[in-house]
Amino acid sequence: MPKTETTPIPVTLLTGFLGSGKTTLLNRLVRQPDMNRTLVIINEFGEIGLDHRLFSATDETEVVALESGCLCCTIRGDLARTLRDAPWRYAREGRRQFDRVVIETTGLADPAPILHTLMTEPRLVGQYRLDGIVTTVDAVHGSATLDHHPEALKQAAVADRLLLTKADLAPLEALAALARRLAEINPGAGQRQVVQGEIEASALTGLGLMGEDGTRPDLARWIDAYAQPPSLAGLAFSAGPTAAGPLLTPVGSDASDPARDPNRHDDRIRAHCFTLDAPIELGRLEAWLELMTALMGENMLRIKGILNLAGRERPTVIHGVQHIFHPPVELDAWPDEDRRSRLVFITRDIPRESLESVLVAVT
Repeated sequence: MPKTETTPIPVTLLTGFLGSGKTTLLNRLVRQPDMNRTLVIINEFGEIGLDHRLFSATDETEVVALESGCLCCTIRGDLARTLRDAPWRYAREGRRQFDRVVIETTGLADPAPILHTLMTEPRLVGQYRLDGIVTTVDAVHGSATLDHHPEALKQAAVADRLLLTKADLAPLEALAALARRLAEINPGAGQRQVVQGEIEASALTGLGLMGEDGTRPDLARWIDAYAQPPSLAGLAFSAGPTAAGPLLTPVGSDASDPARDPNRHDDRIRAHCFTLDAPIELGRLEAWLELMTALMGENMLRIKGILNLAGRERPTVIHGVQHIFHPPVELDAWPDEDRRSRLVFITRDIPRESLESVLVAVT
């Protein structure tokens, strides 16, 4: 579908802990032709902002600096107003001058409230769509950062793509260990090593649940990525109806590892993938969404899924962050011949058995 003034504008959220190389990466990205006509929103924390002065805009980009606060708390309203007003503020002769938005957060930002703004602000929901969350992780200090800073752990857990920056400075064994750890935290996020911020823009776009044309030919594989390495992705289940309700049978193996340090706090975060054979009734889906948000709230870090709803030929996509769900979207077609529903949960302190019990109750 060609871009028009009514096509939802893709938004990439660029996050990562302090000093992990977000600004260096952004400087390289916006000089690539694929990133032309990009609006860059840089969030800075403190009375004197510096990040936007380190960022070198081009003739094809616009830059907005939101200072003296963090997007995830005190200036969410500023973000909403900036996005709401941007199409006419950055327009020439009545035509919008950008086709993409990149939001660079502060290193201390929790991504969830920013996503809530994009998903719930009435004047933004139809105007923008989340294209993906990209998280930078310092390859040299990443493990120590994950050990001591919950914000960094959450940034990694909700990412669609993880970038291991400064990869040339880290010992190979440490780099491999960090990659394995990140794969345990978020097995569905593709990883890339980055040196001096150099990476092709195409690797950081098109990461979300939906493309511009309303379909995602690779959606099934994208969802299934969470279940591929059984030792990392928790359990995947196949559900079939029985007299007592759906039968959940494991098709993977447990993510437990005897060598894992049981005291490491990212063990609290898990990714679980469920596959359901039988179509889901719409009313039960709505009850399930309400129950999930009521019971699990902020510990449900992210939910993604493609669903086969009873009585509908086309698949429905859902996407949630903590207690907020984006309105379900019906795609134009299934990505392949597989018509099963697939659900991915990224959770903190929620055992698999709790998810299973809620899922059984409504399927």
